Amino acid sequence: MANPLESWKEITIEYDLKEFLNPIKKRISEISLQKKKIFPHKEDIFKAFELTPFEKVKVIILGQDPYHGINQANGLAFSVNKDIRFPPSLLNIFKEYSTDLNLPIPSDGDLSGWAKQGVLLINSILTVESGSPGSHKDFGWEQFTNQIIKALNDKKSNLVFIFWGAYAQSKKIFVNSSKHLIITSPHPSPLSAHKGFFGSRPFSKTNDYLRKHKKGEIDWQK
Repeated sequence: MANPLESWKEITIEYDLKEFLNPIKKRISEISLQKKKIFPHKEDIFKAFELTPFEKVKVIILGQDPYHGINQANGLAFSVNKDIRFPPSLLNIFKEYSTDLNLPIPSDGDLSGWAKQGVLLINSILTVESGSPGSHKDFGWEQFTNQIIKALNDKKSNLVFIFWGAYAQSKKIFVNSSKHLIITSPHPSPLSAHKGFFGSRPFSKTNDYLRKHKKGEIDWQK
């Protein structure tokens, strides 16, 4: 892993992010030597930070860990590359997107267009072994991404944090709700989407808030 956070350099220093990353790098190197497949590909692990510089962040959508299927994870939470079939959670996100914004379901699952507009699409755990969800949960990634959330909370105002499901909502403790908007709902997974994710209107709520605070809205249309 190269230096992941070039555009986040000041935050990396102030919040000691390298201190969290160094033992993670060591663990991943050890796993790689065992010839185990790790997703996303090495060059994509920090893609969310590359596409969404710190100064451009307006919205944070937090996932748990990357897709664990072949060719699915691309470094952005919930996103897949253009030629990859939608995983079930992403399909449900697009169903809600379609209802909320009165737009057709997109033809591909690449969310990099959102990322480039300031939507930080991060998983709390940034790597996973093939076919084994949650396999890197003890590597230290959560401590690293908790620091990212703390930095965003501290250094910025009027951000929108979108927390889908109980796991993501556990991160609310790092966010000051008096200076940021927190949008919560059940997870878009097929197991829970019908329990309140559908109809939660996160996309329009986000833009209503950004508009109210004189920030540029996100063009969600793909």
